Amino acid sequence: MTVPMVRRSASTVAGSGEVLRLIRTGEALTRADIGRMTGLSRPAVALRVTELLSAGLIAEDTDGPSTGGRPPARLSFNAAGGVVLAASLGASRTQIAVCDLAGAELARTDLEIDVERGPDVVLPLLMDVWADLLAGRPLSAVRGVGMGVPATVEFAAGRTESARVMASWTGVVIPPLISERYPVPVFVDNDVNVIAMGEYRASYARSVDDLLFVKVSTRIGAGVIAGGEILRGALGAAGEIGHIPVRDGGGVLCRCGNVDCVDSVASGTAILRDLRARGREVFTLADVTRLVRAGDAETMTVVRRAGRLLGEVVASAVNLLNPAVVVLGGDVAEAFQPLVSAVREVVYRRSTALSTRSLRIERSRLGPGAGITGCALMVIDHVLAPEAFDTAADAVLPAGAGMASPSQRATA
Repeated sequence: MTVPMVRRSASTVAGSGEVLRLIRTGEALTRADIGRMTGLSRPAVALRVTELLSAGLIAEDTDGPSTGGRPPARLSFNAAGGVVLAASLGASRTQIAVCDLAGAELARTDLEIDVERGPDVVLPLLMDVWADLLAGRPLSAVRGVGMGVPATVEFAAGRTESARVMASWTGVVIPPLISERYPVPVFVDNDVNVIAMGEYRASYARSVDDLLFVKVSTRIGAGVIAGGEILRGALGAAGEIGHIPVRDGGGVLCRCGNVDCVDSVASGTAILRDLRARGREVFTLADVTRLVRAGDAETMTVVRRAGRLLGEVVASAVNLLNPAVVVLGGDVAEAFQPLVSAVREVVYRRSTALSTRSLRIERSRLGPGAGITGCALMVIDHVLAPEAFDTAADAVLPAGAGMASPSQRATA
């Protein structure tokens, strides 16, 4: 995983958080590297390295290569120095996991949870599953919690703002409810935002800065990566492409109250509805997959129409945002190649020549795991960021012998 670069002014005294960043990114491999890059004295470097070693966040290898004399000890980030609890909630399926500090899954459970049952039911269930997945690890090992939910979220407060989707969650501030049991920083974002970030960081961060992730599942939504960062918008509602109306939708009433939103005519729910209307006995998307693989003509017609309608909306997004890559994910996009092909056809035909000159339209590389990766990275990026690390050291560094006080770290 790549780690976001954070530039500090020359006048800023580098704290332990900045030293950790240099080690995490691989910019600094030795104490001498740290001193050269930060301007810290050798005792100051030693103090910060000792703190990070005591916290279990870095390791020091004394068997490194030598160019003469005693070889310098090499420093590396210790991803096993703590864990992150992650949950990516969907309308019908939820992934719950424990991850290390590099975002890698250590344990995971996938459950079918009806999120409409509300936070009083869903959140205790999530917390119980996390307790099982921790498998004996102490609570002190948990550094933070990250959640993605299928609703508009005011990110700074962790408050769900959707009025029509997940109605029983509207106005709920989630972090305090989690912190009662897991007293660590808790971060909540829209489910497609965390999926988009997971996909971007794992597969595209080294090559592009701008990406549009479109989730096509029970519902349709999008996550926008602009300049390597999630674009949430003024109120957290960026990416709500599911409620953009399309032409020739047939007058279908959407759950938002409008007519012919792409969510109501091209989602997995819409495909199932239209196939049943044509006499096909389909109860799940797996049933649709079976018919697609069998080459059923009616099914192919419905799926391709959904793809063309979705492509119409994606083409508008491409013209507006000019992403380098459009990634199609979610159960429908991952299972139905005819839908993906139809989206490509319409986007390349209806978008401007410049916006599609080097545009790639691809299916998700991570699949369902993208949400967990994104949730974990959302937490790690915040709790291990230099400023957060240095101003809230008690949330990241365990108290113990040899630990300097904040004032000592600031003046060393």
